Amino acid sequence: MTKTFRQFAAIPYVLWLLLFVIAPLALIFYQSFFSIDGTATLANYLTYFTNWTYLKMTFNSIVFATIITVVTIVIAYPTAYFLQKTKHKELWLLLLILPTWINILLKAYAFIGIFSHDGSVNQFLTFLGVGPQQILFTNTSFILVAAYIELPFMILPVYNAIDDISDSYIVASRDLGASRWQTLTRIVIPLSMSGIKSGVQAIFIPSLSLFMLTRLIGGNRVITLGTAVEQHFLVTQNWGMGSTIGVVLIIMMIILMRLTTQRKGRH
Repeated sequence: MTKTFRQFAAIPYVLWLLLFVIAPLALIFYQSFFSIDGTATLANYLTYFTNWTYLKMTFNSIVFATIITVVTIVIAYPTAYFLQKTKHKELWLLLLILPTWINILLKAYAFIGIFSHDGSVNQFLTFLGVGPQQILFTNTSFILVAAYIELPFMILPVYNAIDDISDSYIVASRDLGASRWQTLTRIVIPLSMSGIKSGVQAIFIPSLSLFMLTRLIGGNRVITLGTAVEQHFLVTQNWGMGSTIGVVLIIMMIILMRLTTQRKGRH
């Protein structure tokens, strides 16, 4: 492949990058310096960093994103570990991927029916004698649904990382007298950290800006930065403030990626 051909083949990628990545980010950054009446100002950033409401939403977003990420890791790692040892791995992986083909809105409405007062969960609790409980429109229901929807994006990178570990390491650890638990904690988990970090990026970053689930499942009791962005762009029409929150989210995402990106030459 000649150098000229490689440069020509890169043109569609460069155009896509410019039009759909760099240009939107530049527009968001530019718009963040304008007030609702179109006046150039730094007041949006001053408001964000001095207003307790926005600081509280930032804290809530980080807390919820952390909890969702931890829940997915706790569920995904054992699942990926045992999946790697089962027969018909491809079939099981396909079954795990299938739910991602379903629209997130349809999943949300399905869980509304499951967690509602007359839903299947409350029917089961009534059968046990506990009685119907308020499950929908709570923090717990929001975390469970968000973790369920994003779970495959944690399982797949962790599974690939575990699958890439050479069997010679496992055999060597057992030959040296290590137990299964010691092999898991001292060999498998450290060598699969790259998959965990990739999963954290895939879960934590989107969880910072969730807004659909906060409305449908959280019932607006869960307030995050994603909810604020939606309100400013679609309700108050304060695009400058919405863009400012978007810039803050982008910066938080960049920081997370820097912290979780594996650097060459380090183990």
